[in-house]
Amino acid sequence: MTASTTRRTTASKSRIAAVGAIAVAGALLVTGCGDQTKKGSAPESSGGASKSAPLFSKLPANIQKAGVIKVGTDATYAPMEFKQGEKIVGIDPDIADALGKQLGVKFEFTSGTFDTLLGALPTGRYDAVMSSVSDTKARQQGLDKDGKKTGTGVDFVDYYTASTGILVKKGNPEGIKSTDDLCGKKIAVQRGTTYEQAAKDLAAKCKTDGKGELTFEPYATDAEAQTRVKAGGAVADLNDSPVAAYIAKTAGGGADFEAVANKSDAGPFGIAVDKKNTQLRDALSAALDAIIADGTYKTAIDKWGGAQGAVTKAAINGGS
Repeated sequence: MTASTTRRTTASKSRIAAVGAIAVAGALLVTGCGDQTKKGSAPESSGGASKSAPLFSKLPANIQKAGVIKVGTDATYAPMEFKQGEKIVGIDPDIADALGKQLGVKFEFTSGTFDTLLGALPTGRYDAVMSSVSDTKARQQGLDKDGKKTGTGVDFVDYYTASTGILVKKGNPEGIKSTDDLCGKKIAVQRGTTYEQAAKDLAAKCKTDGKGELTFEPYATDAEAQTRVKAGGAVADLNDSPVAAYIAKTAGGGADFEAVANKSDAGPFGIAVDKKNTQLRDALSAALDAIIADGTYKTAIDKWGGAQGAVTKAAINGGS
């Protein structure tokens, strides 16, 4: 997310929740606990855990026993994570499947509202959050948008990179080429994402630079923000670059939107875990390095056209 930020990002990195407009009509409007849809492929074991997996011994004892890593996500963000029927699919679930084979456990995804996911980690509802979440210092430290302490924070295992994507109507009637071109206009964002804060920061910058007032409307889901753009009520929706590109390609058969990427503000997505769960964090980091080395990571992201965001090694808390 960028000068306008992420759903899943900070003021100059994108991470917003978005599903292609293919899902606009049926976008999830969920409460904090989500819709309880749980999906993920089991790693070569009929009983859940596979003790013979290469990195099984690195997992915490409770997860070894359960044979499951409970993952919170907002499955409205194609191609990163979204629903096909009742199944949650996309780049994140496919990466998780590859990680599961290294760790010998199943990654079980549950969909919920994006802005409730990280707060559920200390409660034990989820063991991890994998939802195109931008790794930022504020999230690491448990700070809200005003810099106030709201929790203990989380640790991230960074597994992908993305920049801010600007989703505009087909034909780009306003000639938007960067976030600077949004000054004097109205935009849409998803509530609770770093893009919401980015929009506030961009509005302040537009005013300081004397380029006109930027206004924005936050919505519960990115699908609602997309609808607003399509209807002409906003000139753009801020998103992560791979998501904006996917929406532009698929919505209305490619006839509804165009995507503009701000590559200069690229930042990491991370798998979030509770600060106290360092053993799980380190196991996930080792598993990510393993799937990068064996090629299954590349297979997972190439399937969805996400090669531009590939990382070459795991990083812990690499966001700024």
